[in-house]
Amino acid sequence: MIALSIDSVPDHLGWSKDINSYNSDEPTETLPFPIIADPKRDLAVKLGMLDPDEKDNDGMPVTARCVFIIGPDKKMKLSILYPATTGRNFDEILRVVDSLQLTAKHSVATPVDWKPGDKVMVTPNVPEEEASKIFTCGVTTKELPSGKKYLRYTAQPK
Repeated sequence: MIALSIDSVPDHLGWSKDINSYNSDEPTETLPFPIIADPKRDLAVKLGMLDPDEKDNDGMPVTARCVFIIGPDKKMKLSILYPATTGRNFDEILRVVDSLQLTAKHSVATPVDWKPGDKVMVTPNVPEEEASKIFTCGVTTKELPSGKKYLRYTAQPK
């Protein structure tokens, strides 16, 4: 994890103390991740991270709460843009990372509201005859009005 902020390094040090204190920790200047100072907003502009609706005291747009997840292949796997007025949901971000890691290793997809340990979906590109060989714990198919058999579920692979 790495953070980008349009504040200066001295501002980051003070902010870090506040965050640690808020979390009932010792109010130190260190956080468990680095923060990039971008006071001229060069990176924030290039990455599309400014919230046009929220301005600072000087009338400048402030940064939105952006989350970018980059895979080991250096490709963006996820981008979430929260308005500056809305905090991020770290439980959701961790759930997404779990899903991305799982689906990168196995021919599965995670359905809506999936949590680690829940059933997963067999991807449509896995032929029916191969699915039973790959997923030895079994595959169930949801009966649909269309008669299509693309909603196939299995236990989460280990």
